[in-house]
Amino acid sequence: MDTLTDDIHLRRIDPAINMHRFYGLTIQPTLFGGVSVMRIWGRIGCQGQAMIQTYETLEDAREELSRIRKAKLRKGYRA
Repeated sequence: MDTLTDDIHLRRIDPAINMHRFYGLTIQPTLFGGVSVMRIWGRIGCQGQAMIQTYETLEDAREELSRIRKAKLRKGYRA
């Protein structure tokens, strides 16, 4: 398995509407040989929420990470 270095941090800030959000994406190995995409999101300065999705291959996980990243960038998030 390749070295897992996929780690993305995005922010969306708009003071006019009091919006201060963050969105994090990370790829991590699982204990059973799979790979998981971990999403963390919420308001900047708060703990936020998390969700983990598991995939069988690193390629599948990277495709999902890329898909989510593109969707967030379309919605106004920036790196």
